[in-house]
Amino acid sequence: QVHLVESGGGSVRAGDSLRLSCVASDSAGTYAMGWFRQAAGKEREFVAAVSWGGGTSVYGDSVKGRFNISRDSAKNAVYLQMNSLKTEDSAVYFCAANRLASVYTMARVDDGYDYEGQGTQVTVSS
Repeated sequence: QVHLVESGGGSVRAGDSLRLSCVASDSAGTYAMGWFRQAAGKEREFVAAVSWGGGTSVYGDSVKGRFNISRDSAKNAVYLQMNSLKTEDSAVYFCAANRLASVYTMARVDDGYDYEGQGTQVTVSS
């Protein structure tokens, strides 16, 4: 069992930046890891994911060019740098992981994930 703990959420203004962190309770070296979000009253939306080796990353269309995902395997951590935030980015952001899986499986948000964190709120005001 791997526990994922997110941090770094908060309230910012449009155009600002935030950096989210997710730390795994155990070595996540063989896990694809990433982020999805869910706004109030809306369905889950894939945000970004990175392969277990860190060499491949994928992004949802709405965040391409603004968000960047990275991981530090030594710290069992994955990060989401969010730049040029928009009001529509407001949501609860969840860290997720799939064991021994391709990073591309992370984009299939409707399939669920092997592990999910409790989420961190991001609010972007105009």
